[in-house]
Amino acid sequence: MKALLINPNLKEVTEIEIEPTREAIQELIGFKTIDCDEIDSNFDQLFFDEECFIRQQNQVGRFKVDNLAPVVGMGVVVNTADSKSFTSPKVNLADLIKRVTFL
Repeated sequence: MKALLINPNLKEVTEIEIEPTREAIQELIGFKTIDCDEIDSNFDQLFFDEECFIRQQNQVGRFKVDNLAPVVGMGVVVNTADSKSFTSPKVNLADLIKRVTFL
């Protein structure tokens, strides 16, 4: 499936291919402790490290999508209604890029 990867260190958003599993999302983020926030009414979700503000991470970038709270580290956008089954996001890359602010 397609996923949208937000990399605040490189200040870029890219479309990538991943397996439709929670483990694949965890691998991209770099941690098993992941959480998500809904970014639209189509069940597109931003996954991120749930403990991103607790961890001592030097030189790690931050970003936010729209008015959501800022995130430290990598973010992955996929579509899921239940956080168990995953599909490609409905939002396209160009539109998401416009919604991401790197801090």
